[in-house]
Amino acid sequence: MRKENDLQQKVLTTIQKHNLIQEGDKIVIGVSGGPDSMCLLNCLFCLKEILKIELVVCHINHMLREEAEEETEYVQAFCETIGVPCFIKYADVTKMSQEQKLGTEEMGRKVRYDFFEEVAKQTGANKIATAHNSNDNAETVLMNLLRGSGISGLKGIEIKVKQYIRPILECDRIEIETYCTEKGLSPRIDKTNLENDYTRNKIRNQLIPYLQKEFNPNIIQGLNRLSELATEEEEYFKEIVSRTYETLKIGENEEEIIFDLKKFNNLPKVIKSRVFLYTINKVMGTTQGISKVHIEDCIKLCANNIGNKYLTPNKNVKIFVKQGNIFVKKM
Repeated sequence: MRKENDLQQKVLTTIQKHNLIQEGDKIVIGVSGGPDSMCLLNCLFCLKEILKIELVVCHINHMLREEAEEETEYVQAFCETIGVPCFIKYADVTKMSQEQKLGTEEMGRKVRYDFFEEVAKQTGANKIATAHNSNDNAETVLMNLLRGSGISGLKGIEIKVKQYIRPILECDRIEIETYCTEKGLSPRIDKTNLENDYTRNKIRNQLIPYLQKEFNPNIIQGLNRLSELATEEEEYFKEIVSRTYETLKIGENEEEIIFDLKKFNNLPKVIKSRVFLYTINKVMGTTQGISKVHIEDCIKLCANNIGNKYLTPNKNVKIFVKQGNIFVKKM
């Protein structure tokens, strides 16, 4: 017979295995009022004394649905009952998305994460916990696969990135909903999750059920295993690329990185690609907008040792070859 605290123990194991939380941490939890975030909040609250942590809740009312106000009141009341501070933000996401020329989904995400970081700074919290689960991860892997992503996209949702942690990432949606029922949490259901206006919702509501029925009933677990393998491979490649970069590097400052052309040309193509991405990220702080075609053009430029040409993968970086060296320059 299943024990009521199975999920809490699973979450504790995940926290310990991935070193997500340390004694004395103060954690901001993003809580919408739905099953995932209520499960996360209740779990961390029940584990609070074991982990020796402080909790703070963030809730954003996106002002998109009639039920939003009732969800806000529910989260506020729950936090008051358990004695956890709750910070609320109202954001007219529709208006903001029009003003900033962003989709409502993208705008909503930006508002949420900006608010999480604002509250973390205000309260002195050092971690931010979000309620992504293994179903979310499987959906992300499929979405990235459909977009033609490389191995990095198959990693899916990372369990820990900077101050962000995902303690229930190894729990699936059925476990979470069962836990909410057992604990009498009465989470609010966002009906827009059942609509198929967005790619993620189509994958969740149409593609995954089809794959489960016609091909593999355990597709969620399979995609999560793929995610784990891709993560392990990425970690391995990161180490290789970091060491390779140091052997190639001749000069480095805030504006420019220079490395040895001959040594670079002797590398396997897979490492060349990753070295360029690693270097561009060092110069620009991001590789956003840099595609596979851009990287292949850079590799060809180096292979041909063309000294009078340069490439600008985007407006912020310039790459050229000169006197046996490769220059990656911030513009």
